[in-house]
Amino acid sequence: MKVSIFIVDDHYMVIEGIRSLLQNEKDIEWMGHATNAASCMAFLKRQQPDIILMDVNLPDMSGTDLCKEVNQLYPAVYVLGLSTFNQQAIIRNMMENGASGYLLKNATREELLEAIKVVTAGKQYLSHEARLSLRETNNNNAPLVSRREKEVLLLIADGFTNGEIAEKLFVSVSTVNTHRKSLLAKFNVSNTAALIKMAAKYNIID
Repeated sequence: MKVSIFIVDDHYMVIEGIRSLLQNEKDIEWMGHATNAASCMAFLKRQQPDIILMDVNLPDMSGTDLCKEVNQLYPAVYVLGLSTFNQQAIIRNMMENGASGYLLKNATREELLEAIKVVTAGKQYLSHEARLSLRETNNNNAPLVSRREKEVLLLIADGFTNGEIAEKLFVSVSTVNTHRKSLLAKFNVSNTAALIKMAAKYNIID
């Protein structure tokens, strides 16, 4: 099964560079590109890729804000943050707003393919540089969860069902289910009881 890829970046050299790295991969389908947030959202109304490679700096909106919007409207679409920067605040901000991974633009073809593979499996991918940057304040190796995932997690811990959570957060049940599956994958557990136990261990919930 092919993985469909879309890129949002305002530098054509970056777009062409990534496209050239992926063009001969038989398991990857290139869906095109957008050079700003508005074009990206217009594209998503028509069709959704499996993964968006998203620059954190866009001309009309920050990649962080765009990532948050995509995550809320199209939770089944995975976002991989792309940047030349590996500052901790930028990485953390991107991940908290729904990104499934973070890559630097100097990534090798192998690293890019590994990131796509990991994210498609519903797990988080952080480049080596990004992991080093986060290590200072993330010594307990706690998974990074988005704000919406944390909201879902807290309501799960309070005993609410998917339907009740959907009503409280004004989203669909399928969206809640997607967040629940993502949380199980991030914490590497198979059921709700284990999820709550691990979240409490990492002090994500009290």
